[in-house]
Amino acid sequence: MHSGKTISEVSGLLLAGGQARRMGGADKGLLMLGGRPLVAWGLQRLAAQVGEVMISANRNHTHYEKLGVPVISDSVSGYAGPLAGMVAGLGKASRGWVLNAPCDSPLLAKDYAARMYAAGESGEFDAVVAHDGKRLQPVFMMLNRQSQPSLEGFLAGGGRKIDLWLGDVSHAKVDFSDHEEMFLNVNTPEDLEEMESRIAGDPDSPE
Repeated sequence: MHSGKTISEVSGLLLAGGQARRMGGADKGLLMLGGRPLVAWGLQRLAAQVGEVMISANRNHTHYEKLGVPVISDSVSGYAGPLAGMVAGLGKASRGWVLNAPCDSPLLAKDYAARMYAAGESGEFDAVVAHDGKRLQPVFMMLNRQSQPSLEGFLAGGGRKIDLWLGDVSHAKVDFSDHEEMFLNVNTPEDLEEMESRIAGDPDSPE
């Protein structure tokens, strides 16, 4: 079993920049879960694993800043999707790798950073992507700083789909099929209710 050690060479980024259409446009990261904003759960787990952590958000900055970490905005206008948040993170990070996670997936594996970094530390890949045993989960992705020009070019050309960009760069896959709950996310009010019952039964919540 991998330990949940801190990987100082990695910056962490919580992606909270989406529009959350299925939540009626609510700012998903700020929805309350177990008495805390949804984003706070993933932030706590990620911050324990990396050298620094940031939040990518496109609105309600003052609310996110109350969580005590830097908040950055997309440099690409018009809610360009997760890649826009990721490229902004690459521009602000002080570490060589940026490990991304969506704000609405609070059950991050405690060895998320350790396992991703183990796959990428050789430096031969631009990206490392989590896999749930059935498919890639590209929002759970660690990017090398060297990937920034490629990603900027892809976005400037109108590209938005992570899978398409990944097809152009060298990447490794990390199997997290033993931790499928990490990929559960909150898209609807029903999902939020279900997550409430999950964290209530989680001995690590709140940690």
